[in-house]
Amino acid sequence: MVAQVVDQLDIDPILNLYKGGGTTSFHPRMMIKVLFYSYLNNIYSCRKMEKALHENIYFMWLSGNSTPDYRTINYFRGKRLKGLIQGLFADVVMLLHQLEYVSLNVQYIDGTKIESAANRYTFVWKGSVEKNKAKLELKINNILNQIEAQIKQEQKEINKEEIVKPINSSELRQKISQLNEKKLSVSKGLAKAIKKTK
Repeated sequence: MVAQVVDQLDIDPILNLYKGGGTTSFHPRMMIKVLFYSYLNNIYSCRKMEKALHENIYFMWLSGNSTPDYRTINYFRGKRLKGLIQGLFADVVMLLHQLEYVSLNVQYIDGTKIESAANRYTFVWKGSVEKNKAKLELKINNILNQIEAQIKQEQKEINKEEIVKPINSSELRQKISQLNEKKLSVSKGLAKAIKKTK
């Protein structure tokens, strides 16, 4: 269902961000499918998404066996979809919820009037529908806020990993010579111990 919905989405604003040239990139539609399916399964971490793309058959099918790493997923989500993902995700969730494919644990307690148990026509008050729609939108916004916090946390971790200490060649030579001297002294001590045992 996620694949069918995303295949019908108009993603021209996202496609226009790609200039072309260079190496081929993962198709944005596939990346959106993976992100939305992850969100609907309460997976917000890029590392967990990467793992699912290798282990979970549903993710494999959605991605067409493509396996972007967590940095690629994070870049796509944080840069390419910046300002667009909230609207896209909210629209997809609302659509799936209306079609009753997903449940967000919203309880509809209202004064619904039903003609009879066998009748297919039901009547729901307009105020009740608007109130429940507002609750649903609030829940979607809460989910998106949690995702945004997760993105910021992962971005900090990725930035820390990218800081590489420069190699100090003189320090490295000194450590290697100390290691060699230590190894040589151990060899001499071992040779003396062997002579004593003879």
